Amino acid sequence: MIISVINHADRSRRQRITDEEVQKVLRAVNLQIEHDFAPYWNLFAKLRLEGRSGKAPTKQSQPDMRGDAILYLWNQVDVDDAIGYHELNFRGIPYGFVFTELAREMKEPWSVTLSHEALELVADPEVNRLAMGPHPKDPGRDVFHWYEMCDAVQDERYEIDGVAVSNFVLPLYFTGGDELGSRNDFLGRRHGNGTLRSFGINPGGYVGFFDPEFGDMDTVDADDRAAQRRKIKNRALGARRAIRYHRFHATRAALKRAATSKHDEMGLARGTRR
Repeated sequence: MIISVINHADRSRRQRITDEEVQKVLRAVNLQIEHDFAPYWNLFAKLRLEGRSGKAPTKQSQPDMRGDAILYLWNQVDVDDAIGYHELNFRGIPYGFVFTELAREMKEPWSVTLSHEALELVADPEVNRLAMGPHPKDPGRDVFHWYEMCDAVQDERYEIDGVAVSNFVLPLYFTGGDELGSRNDFLGRRHGNGTLRSFGINPGGYVGFFDPEFGDMDTVDADDRAAQRRKIKNRALGARRAIRYHRFHATRAALKRAATSKHDEMGLARGTRR
């Protein structure tokens, strides 16, 4: 997979990010994918900085993507404009956003946010994968966990060539039970009684899931810091996943309303014939 990176964060007076800075980060994230992520997941991708059609993103501008997916660096929090820009120009194309202003509010280097979004874009491009596992607060009940690579360990990072990147989970994380001697995340840091367990959450992290009992999405935070981080991230609607599920629920509700309306019309018609 080739992921086109478009830098719309080089115009901010407060936090201007030049293409030269972006190239340094992309080099580190590409090394992370090749040497750290791919050996465990057997999923490969390359991030590549592309040009821009204009000085500012507009819904009328020519698309800039020259790969298989697209990742935006965005220095504002104008989420509606950002999403609208993508949807008009790249409808149906896998994508992600790095809102650098939100990264600053979370006191997180934007390189960690980019690493986080890139790994999750590689693992679940269409945001349509779930894994069955125990409910985080009710282990006797099964739910369907989001297939997210970094959320459960989102407060942990390490460096590649001086660039901070995100920790991520490993395939055994999404298994039904902990195997003896298994590794469930890349860094394997110990917290309390041990390292991350399957479907578990490290300090500062959170997990999201679909709960079939209630027919809705839910999330569980590890602690107050995780809750605060998620609150900030929610200003971007979770960027990809929340938007996808919101549309799913909106479509399902619209179909239900249409079916109810048709049923009422048929009932009215039968009453008229009588």
